Amino acid sequence: MKKIEAIIKPFKLDEVKDKLNEIGIKGITVSEVKGFGRQRGHTELYRGAEYVVDFLPKIKLEIIVSDSQVEDVINTIMQAAQTGRIGDGKIFVMDLQDIIRIRTGERGEDAI
Repeated sequence: MKKIEAIIKPFKLDEVKDKLNEIGIKGITVSEVKGFGRQRGHTELYRGAEYVVDFLPKIKLEIIVSDSQVEDVINTIMQAAQTGRIGDGKIFVMDLQDIIRIRTGERGEDAI
């Protein structure tokens, strides 16, 4: 089992969610986050004063999948979230030791 975390641009959330639903992904955790990478933020003008916006708004998706679904999920996110411009985001893939569904006590892939 794997945990896939993807950091994407906020306006791409609906498109990514719809495409993941099309390939059978049922559960996604979504968080509004802020951060920066190579983009390094930008400057803005407010009431005549210039200031630096270091942390840009992003969306973080967390998806738990079986090993056989990993490549499909990665490819789907990449296709749906890509704009071709800096700041499109990143995808992280991590191994999961175990998953437990609290309500039933199911473990492993049965709990996904």
